[in-house]
This record gives sequence, C-alpha cells and structure tokens, in this order.
Amino acid sequence: MNVALLGKKIGMTQVFDENNRLVPVTVIEAGPCPVTQIKSSDKDGYDAVQIGFRPQKEQRLSKAALGHFKKTGVDPVAELQEFRTRGEIDVNVGDLLTVEKFEAGQKIDIVGTSKGRGFQGVVKRYGFAGGPASHGSMFHRRGGSFGMCQWPGHVIKGKKMPGHMGDAQRTVQNLEIVKVIAEKNLILIKGSVPGSRGSLVTVRTAVKTKKAQA
Repeated sequence: MNVALLGKKIGMTQVFDENNRLVPVTVIEAGPCPVTQIKSSDKDGYDAVQIGFRPQKEQRLSKAALGHFKKTGVDPVAELQEFRTRGEIDVNVGDLLTVEKFEAGQKIDIVGTSKGRGFQGVVKRYGFAGGPASHGSMFHRRGGSFGMCQWPGHVIKGKKMPGHMGDAQRTVQNLEIVKVIAEKNLILIKGSVPGSRGSLVTVRTAVKTKKAQA
C-alpha cells in the first residue's frame, strides 16, 4: 500500500541544503498514526486501511467511537481517516505508522484545507485586472459584463463571479522532502502547503511522480 500519514502543519522556516543554498521549507508533525481498522472487500465491500492521529480523552468521544477503539484495542484518537488499498496489506491493527517510512529526496503529495478568505471580489478571487483606477471611471474592481442581452439571456453556469473564497480541500503534488527528523516526528518539505498553522494535513507518497527525462 502507498504510505500515508496524518499530520499537523507547524509553520514555515528555512534551512541550508548540502550545496549551502537556502531552501524555504514547511514543517509538518506527522504521526505517529495507529492503524485502527483494516477493511476488506469481502466484509465491507472495499479494501482500505483506517488510521488515527492525535490522542484524545475518552470523555470527549461518543460511545460509538469509544466502542470502536476498545474493540480494536487502540488508544482513542481525535482524527480518523481511511485510505484505499490494492493487493496485499503489510500492516495490522495496532501498528504505528511513523515518519520513518519517508526519506529525504522523496516526492510526496500534501492534502489540506486552504485558508478561508470569506466573501471576496473577482480581483482577489480570480486575479481580474479591473478597470481604470481614476478619472471617474466608476469601474475599479468589478468583473465587467456577466450576462447577455438576448439569447440565452442568463448568466452561464460556472461564470467567475464574487463569492466565497478558500476553505476548500486542496492537493499539492510532487513536493520534495528536504529532511526527516524521526525522533521528533517532523518532516521538512520544500515549498508551501495549503492550510493555516495547526491545521490537519495528509502526507502521502506521490501518485503522479514525474519521470526523469533521459
């Protein structure tokens, strides 16, 4: 199965690589993630591995959630997530998945929720140029014409207009791991990842790794 972990975005910093170049990195605290359930196509209709993240107090969980953890013998966690699998699975219920499954130079994907920006106009939301900024144009940060006079006589579905911006799931692919600090469960990733500090992210092996050109 592809390696996947749940983690928390700590923030951004910068480190020097082996060539003494300054590299901007995002620090993610990933795992340890206990395996809480293994689903099979015979019993559940599909193959998947369920993992958890962040220890949680029992009084903050429902009876259904507590029963699920006690049945599998895993300590209660705050976050649960499933990952589809294919073929044989090399993990068992109760195993801990850690950052040691990743290594420096490896390509990974990060799934997170982008920062919420509230209701925004087309200039900030989509990068529209807007109109003249002076001389009484009355057309500064608007989106221009949205509809038609006659046929079809309505705004086309999907038209870029003002609205809610951010707070959506986003995936950044083929990011490079700069360093893995196993004793602190930290992964240093080159570049930025979606989400604010402290937000939940998913770290997985890249599914669309670019092939090196000969």
